[in-house]
Amino acid sequence: MKLTGGEPFWRVRNGLLNTYPALDKDLTCEVAIVGGGITGALAAYTLAKAGVTTVLVDKRDIGTGSTCGSTGLLQYEVDVSLRQLIKQVGPDKANRSYLLCLGAVKKLLAIARGNRIHCEMEARPSLFIARSRSEIAGLQEEQRLRKKMGIKVDFWDAREIETHYPFSRPAALFSEKGAQVDPHRLTQGLLLAAERKGLRVFDRTAVKHFLPNRKGIEVITERGCKIAARRIVIAAGFEAQNYLPKRFGQLQSTYALISEPVPDLRSWYRRSLIWETGSPYLYLRTTGEDRIIVGGEDIDVVKPAARDRLIPAKTRILSKKFKALFPDIKLEVAYSWAGTFSSTKDGLAYIGTHRSLPHAFFALGYGGNGITYSLIAAEIIRDQILGRHNPAAAVFAFNR
Repeated sequence: MKLTGGEPFWRVRNGLLNTYPALDKDLTCEVAIVGGGITGALAAYTLAKAGVTTVLVDKRDIGTGSTCGSTGLLQYEVDVSLRQLIKQVGPDKANRSYLLCLGAVKKLLAIARGNRIHCEMEARPSLFIARSRSEIAGLQEEQRLRKKMGIKVDFWDAREIETHYPFSRPAALFSEKGAQVDPHRLTQGLLLAAERKGLRVFDRTAVKHFLPNRKGIEVITERGCKIAARRIVIAAGFEAQNYLPKRFGQLQSTYALISEPVPDLRSWYRRSLIWETGSPYLYLRTTGEDRIIVGGEDIDVVKPAARDRLIPAKTRILSKKFKALFPDIKLEVAYSWAGTFSSTKDGLAYIGTHRSLPHAFFALGYGGNGITYSLIAAEIIRDQILGRHNPAAAVFAFNR
């Protein structure tokens, strides 16, 4: 399936940062990873750092699938509010999921810095704005629940918002705990760092099927090559559904645009991440090149041709919504694109083993937290492969 349409900016700007060979011989390793986007890259980096001999394959060029369609917002909030999540999965798992995502944002910043990966990884504050007065009480409750578990977040009324931004909203939550990144460059940087620790990477290598056996599992490619591994990690996004007996997420399409460089962003307080309550979704960020990214307008249409036909109309809607927030900023669209993603009812990822495929681990970072979930998945899977207990595993298990 064509995962993105239009002109995803990271792919246009970065091109092919690194090239890898296609697999043309049989290999043996401890762990084989299927998927070379940000999820696979984080799993590969984490496993290689732990001393696990690892091979990674992808049927596309590395990092050119859904990763290129990501807008690179890093937030600890999941797609379901904390108060709703508590009702769905209970306070322990809900609180733990938020704290795990918060920790993942900090770790991602440290990983990029520690490996000198030039990917525009920057800490950014986050503003979560209400669309109507009916949402004020919900935001106040959200603040109370987050502060109760130690996450500092400020409640802003309309006056406070108007003090810092050129727009007005009934209320908002302001947090210092966000970040942003070029996900394509981060993916490439992680794989280079992992290669220095022994990782072997092959792209344009499609997997045909798996053959589990008593010692592990064989990955058979379309060219007939075999990778004999003790374990595999399937990090292929929603395409991993091909290896599961039922669908664990709901497919949707989302839209995004990026502007030409903007000469004056002074009215944008601290260049914060901005996102709105309600549906259709809307979020905004800036880049290191003084560009603006606007995204959202999610819909249930997922067939690539139908999805992509809507790019011009969705781009106009996103531009109009941006203008309502920042009337002083002239936004000239440089590129716009669409992408397909999967979300879950509770907003949580699916991570770990499933009885349908022996010796396999799934890293399905569904929803808007794909990058933070990917790091959490990498750590859970690493610990399970090494025989360590990781209490986070129960939060994201298939049988939760």
